[in-house]
Amino acid sequence: MQPAVQKLAPADEANLALDHVGQVNVFLVACVLGPGGFLAPDGTPDMERLQSTLRARIADLPALRRKVTQVGRRHYWVESVPDVEHHIRLVEPVDGLAGLQDKCAELMSQPLAWDRPLWEILVIPGVTATGLAAVLRIHHALADGMTAAVIVQQLFDPAEPGEKPASEPPTHELTEVPRHQPRNDPRRILRRLTTGLVRIRKTVWGNGVGGTVLLGERSAHRGVAFLQTEIEALKTAVRPRGATVNDALLAASASGFRAVLMAAGEPIPAWLPVSEPVALRRLGAAGNQVGVMSVQLPLGEPDPDMRLTLIAAQTREEKVQARDQGTLEFMRGPVGARILDRLARRQHLVAGFVSNVPGPKGTFRLAGAPVMALWPVGVLAANVRLGVAAVSYAGNLCCGIHFDALNVRGDAFAEAMGQEMARLGK
Repeated sequence: MQPAVQKLAPADEANLALDHVGQVNVFLVACVLGPGGFLAPDGTPDMERLQSTLRARIADLPALRRKVTQVGRRHYWVESVPDVEHHIRLVEPVDGLAGLQDKCAELMSQPLAWDRPLWEILVIPGVTATGLAAVLRIHHALADGMTAAVIVQQLFDPAEPGEKPASEPPTHELTEVPRHQPRNDPRRILRRLTTGLVRIRKTVWGNGVGGTVLLGERSAHRGVAFLQTEIEALKTAVRPRGATVNDALLAASASGFRAVLMAAGEPIPAWLPVSEPVALRRLGAAGNQVGVMSVQLPLGEPDPDMRLTLIAAQTREEKVQARDQGTLEFMRGPVGARILDRLARRQHLVAGFVSNVPGPKGTFRLAGAPVMALWPVGVLAANVRLGVAAVSYAGNLCCGIHFDALNVRGDAFAEAMGQEMARLGK
């Protein structure tokens, strides 16, 4: 019997085009696990139990049971039975949480082999005295942030009754087109066409960022830093100002960018544009269904509370437009992605990436072992040297900062961002 073959959705194939030497289009989730289930009280993992538990779940996850093959210039998914002993494996121990951060930084430069399904789970001892880490790596061609969140929830033990995704309303509610504006309305079609042309022009000729340490050819030396802050405290503090948790994330990131520029001895610009993905309504089988919005971080505003207010005013409008516009024009197929990849190596349209994905309200277990903490790490692409990824978990907003450690003071960014998150949450 021949294995099932399926052509990649255009947006998924576009993400394959962005994977090459110097730019590994793979993101990860790092978890710290406590004793329980497959993890003995002394921190010894029972790998056979873990592999057996996840083997059964992988059988119900088609995205994890296929590899990519190329025919001519097109790519296809081919049904493939994963070698669980390879995909879920024990690796060398690290030295505490700092060692885990270093390991994640190293992994962000290591490609996944295309002759296997494009994912892996690495079990890493040494993070705590009696616990260890599990790191899930997954190729962007398989999933965007929202799709990856669904895969994670299906791989991990079922949530307790009543637990639902948190921090933002459900995606389908966010992405519905207003009732008074039908999808086939000529005015809407014309507006989308006009906006699309403007976005293409900005992508090709945009020059909103001057020469800065934040942009340029990336070194092979990556760094990762983890942060987290209590979501409810943050939400309670910023909601009266008309802001969301995501706005607070952007405001705290603005403090981080200010710190990096100051550490480099560069002038602080009045505004610094960053790119943030926006989840779209799930339609079809594509693993990637995201729009993108550009947010101008008001670095020149000395009052941090006013910075938050200015950011919130932008995102209220930008999110609606990004969802209405849909996938970035160059990312609607592999040809556009290849053009974008070339253009983006010298782009000055955005200076950084920020992403935020809703997580579960409750907590996870992996084959019975409780997940004590969790952080995402996003991809660095184009000529961008620093990005922030966030997810909500166990009542915390958990952030992974990924940076070019040779060119960017990621430690300065993390310290300033953490201080601002703490201040905003008071």
